[in-house]
Amino acid sequence: MATQPSHFEENLLCPVCRDIFRDPVLLLCSHSFCWVCLDQYWELSGSQMCPVCRTDFCMDRPPCNRALKDLCEIFLQERKNSMSVEAELFCSVHGEKLKLFCEEDEHLVCSVCVNDDIHVKHTCRPVDEAAVALKVFKTSLKSLREKHKVLKSEKFICNQRVKHITHQAEQTEAHIKKQFEQLHQFLRDEEAARITALREEEEKKRKLSEEQMIRINSELSSLVERVRITEEEIESSNISFLLLTDACSSSTQCNSPCPENLPKVLIDVAKHLGNLKFSVWQKMKAAAKYIPVILDPNTAHPCLHLSDNLSDVWFGQWSRQALAYTNKCEGYSSVLGSEGFSSGTHYWDVEVGDNTTWVLGVISESAIQTRDNLSSSGLWRLGFHNGRYGQGLSGDILMPLAVKQKVQRIRVQLDWDGGQVSFFNPLTDTHLHTFKHTFSERVFPYFCNVCPSQALRILPVEMAPAGLEVQRLSALTSKIESK
Repeated sequence: MATQPSHFEENLLCPVCRDIFRDPVLLLCSHSFCWVCLDQYWELSGSQMCPVCRTDFCMDRPPCNRALKDLCEIFLQERKNSMSVEAELFCSVHGEKLKLFCEEDEHLVCSVCVNDDIHVKHTCRPVDEAAVALKVFKTSLKSLREKHKVLKSEKFICNQRVKHITHQAEQTEAHIKKQFEQLHQFLRDEEAARITALREEEEKKRKLSEEQMIRINSELSSLVERVRITEEEIESSNISFLLLTDACSSSTQCNSPCPENLPKVLIDVAKHLGNLKFSVWQKMKAAAKYIPVILDPNTAHPCLHLSDNLSDVWFGQWSRQALAYTNKCEGYSSVLGSEGFSSGTHYWDVEVGDNTTWVLGVISESAIQTRDNLSSSGLWRLGFHNGRYGQGLSGDILMPLAVKQKVQRIRVQLDWDGGQVSFFNPLTDTHLHTFKHTFSERVFPYFCNVCPSQALRILPVEMAPAGLEVQRLSALTSKIESK
């Protein structure tokens, strides 16, 4: 017989068919249900779909499952016949009432059966006592049913997580292809620009060579004419030749430059090929911005949405893709950096702009799982709400912080070895606040945004030499210590 409709919620079950179908119907997906229960489920859910596999049903009423209905009627008839039997059964061998229960064979026996060889060494207990013991044993099934319920819930979560992983992989692959296509386009544009420059130089040098060729051809024609005239004069009579001596001398003189003195107009190959890869890489490095902190989408609250390059975070509607995770925090809409720090000095600038509610800071690794319900330590933050700035430690209420003018940009600086978390206004080089703590574990950048109209954006930085970067951070640290 078909499986009981255990998938229905308790308030959707019809009291008539808790044990058996009364009016079974068959859906197109091959699942069977009681028509009363199914109709009530459709009415409450607002859609005609199978309660088991969620397949839509396009007909007004499903057809009756005749085979299942016949089986149900047979079952009801047999149960009715069994209920008509006397409450107290008698032993089929001895005709005595079955008042005892054999624990070894697990069936009812009479007082005569106990003395038989079969049950002489068995433990036989009164029916009432054995029934009570069995009922107590059956109560342990409650914990098994609870565990079964938990496992079904975890199975559902795993299925949702598999779908989410597939969606993540597809989305990430699309972003990877998009960014590589941008790099490819950059290289194609750079290649086209350099080939264009080569063609322009080729055209320029070719025109210069053609101009030189025209000039040489003109001079060559003139020279050929002079040679012809001179030869004619030489072949003339001696008297005529002597009379034209001065003219011959002037006609045989050549003032045009020799070919070896022509200016060189060759292609500057070294300019086009010299350090080609390095120069393109330098140009690409200037175009590709480096973001010091990358947001981790796996730690983002379902209401937070991240940009494709994982540098911007804005507040919006609840993301359906995040429903598969039970560890999503339902309190503060926060997200963490993808990399934790356990040594050194680090800083990152965040564009807050006109955001009305935000919090920035760092959080310890042990406090991440309870970051919305912290005790007295683990989160060092500075925030802005209701037009006021504040600073706080962990889950405490933000204490008022005196800031003279509205801040458009916040710099968070972590000195893990020195035990300091500092906040600055980098536009005015103003120190806002510093927490002091002896760190003993990794800490992660922390971002919270509850403003739907303004995103928080981590700003890119220039790849400065390590020495200059250390000098800059040392200068900031010195300024804090001087105060």
